[in-house]
Amino acid sequence: MSEPHKIDPARIRSFIRRQGRATVGQKLALESYWHKYCLPPELPFDMAAAFGRQAPLIVEIGFGNGASLAEMAAANPDVNYLGVEVHRPGIGHLLMLLEQRSIGNVRIYHHDAIEILEQKIPDHSLAGVHLFFPDPWQKRRHHKRRIVRPAFVELLYKKLAADGYFHAATDWENYAKHMLGVLATGQGLRNTSPDNQFCPRPAYRPLTNFENRGLGLGHGVWDLIFRKV
Repeated sequence: MSEPHKIDPARIRSFIRRQGRATVGQKLALESYWHKYCLPPELPFDMAAAFGRQAPLIVEIGFGNGASLAEMAAANPDVNYLGVEVHRPGIGHLLMLLEQRSIGNVRIYHHDAIEILEQKIPDHSLAGVHLFFPDPWQKRRHHKRRIVRPAFVELLYKKLAADGYFHAATDWENYAKHMLGVLATGQGLRNTSPDNQFCPRPAYRPLTNFENRGLGLGHGVWDLIFRKV
């Protein structure tokens, strides 16, 4: 009798490709600037060719509309930022911001972030990985879709350079505690919080409009920052 088919939990996707409707400006940016900032996922990643230089590289997984990524990149011109997003309207919005503000240290993949990390990023090369407000998959039966799980932590350890960091932020307390538990039990990453709990928001992570509204309503936000040791 053959073995029943088993789903590899490491391959469960943590996102859904929502089509969404792009604005006129986003559509124009997608048409005009795609080839200037977006990298083809079928080709090898070459940082010197992509950015025109070697510099510390930070990957942001799921950058949403790209506003915070653009702000961080503008504030840190000596750092290269690689944003990975599956929703085209968000990419279009980021392209608008990059072009309007002449931000040259951001490149984009329209692809599955796990596959980009696995297949394109050299081992021990990343200065940091950002995961800000990922889908919390709040229903218990959907928890298996959460991106932060043991296999993801192993991948982080493999791709981060020595002393590289992983920074996650969420406004779902249950997911924050889940991430804290998974990261704390993983090998090779150290919680930078003195009490091994959560960190205050560092100055480099901009407040989004969504986050500001939530804070105004008394909602919590939890930041976790772990470093490779």
